[in-house]
Amino acid sequence: MVKGRILAESLRPGAALAVPGLELTRVSRVNVAAPAAGQPSVWTLLDVAAPVERVEELAAALSAALAADGGWYADLRSGAEHVVVYAGRIFRYEVGDAAGREEAVAYGRSVGVPQSQLDWGP
Repeated sequence: MVKGRILAESLRPGAALAVPGLELTRVSRVNVAAPAAGQPSVWTLLDVAAPVERVEELAAALSAALAADGGWYADLRSGAEHVVVYAGRIFRYEVGDAAGREEAVAYGRSVGVPQSQLDWGP
């Protein structure tokens, strides 16, 4: 099973995620202490799950659906693999691979994600 979190506010207007087997497992709203420029101060968190065989399709759909401005990303876990998705870019690395994680973090910084938001697990 692939599990992850998508911020509703990170999806560009007109975008739709249509991945067979994609399930919404939880919806919550949170106040954000230090949003990046252009980000709202309240976020809607969408926790999702999908069959493991859909990880590539889900990552590609997210990459196409995420807003390119505002420093947005989504992250997914598929077993021992971590998938970090930005608009137009996907990073995949094994959990615990510091170099793989740093590559995804560095890219996030380069597209405006605040350091405080680059806090996904190892």
